[in-house]
Amino acid sequence: MRVRYGETDQMGVAYYGNYAQYFEVGRVEALREIGMTYRSMEESGVMLPVSEFAVKYLASAQYDDLITVETSITNVSGARIRFDYQLFNEENKCLAKAHTVLVFVNKETMRPIGAPDNFLRILEKYQVIQD
Repeated sequence: MRVRYGETDQMGVAYYGNYAQYFEVGRVEALREIGMTYRSMEESGVMLPVSEFAVKYLASAQYDDLITVETSITNVSGARIRFDYQLFNEENKCLAKAHTVLVFVNKETMRPIGAPDNFLRILEKYQVIQD
């Protein structure tokens, strides 16, 4: 994706708060790539709210930079799933590293539930650590 003008300050530097959205795009597309979408989970009664977000900024993304988010699902444990991210610019310079932890919850009760079996079966192909 490209850093848009409205995402930057007067110096042309991407506002730090926008990085969460960049990582969200990475997460949504990573799930889509393995065959699971937020829409399909929500339709089956499962929601995935974020319970933890941490980021380490290494360099600034600039206006009009073409940025790439590399996303990995690194752990599934009970009701929790962890995603790790790295954000790169066109020169392949790592601009930021982050992780999120999301919780599988029942859409009606908003109470935590275990990861759906069909989701766990999909993850087995990718050697994701499951506790």
